[in-house]
Amino acid sequence: MSRISVAQLQAAIRDVPDFPKPGIIFKDITPILSDPKLFTAVIDVLAEEATKSRPDKIVGIDARGFLFGAAVAYKLKCGFIPVRKRGKLPYKTFSFAYELEYGTAEMEMHVDAISPSERVVLVDDLLATGGTSGAAVHLVQQTGGTVEAALFFIELSFLNGRARLGGVPVHTLVRF
Repeated sequence: MSRISVAQLQAAIRDVPDFPKPGIIFKDITPILSDPKLFTAVIDVLAEEATKSRPDKIVGIDARGFLFGAAVAYKLKCGFIPVRKRGKLPYKTFSFAYELEYGTAEMEMHVDAISPSERVVLVDDLLATGGTSGAAVHLVQQTGGTVEAALFFIELSFLNGRARLGGVPVHTLVRF
């Protein structure tokens, strides 16, 4: 990995206890984003992995997926598509609701964002339970596009989020 090791990345990720609520240990990536060598290394590895899928579009998931996804799309000269929380996109959307631990959430994507038969790679900062990523997979499939891969900077593997991605190949840089 571009002369940066996984151990260096793990060491730079800050644990923030009890955020956003008691009992959660939040994985803060802002130290990675603020370090040009680390951030560049992460984008380079994600872009290299995305290239293998020959994508037409990169889908970034609200909100930190926009940071990584847009940089990967720029590097690969692909289109970038945001998948956002309900009510944040200005045009006609497809939406998909999914279950959370306590309630539901809904993600949206513009109806004209992806053409049928386009190849798509999802990019996000973190794979946890897979609810949001699974919703993004569903939205892409609703357009007729194909999700070739899902790329994440961090995976909380103990939450088994891969299981909610419907067999989409998953690649992560750092696992906890």
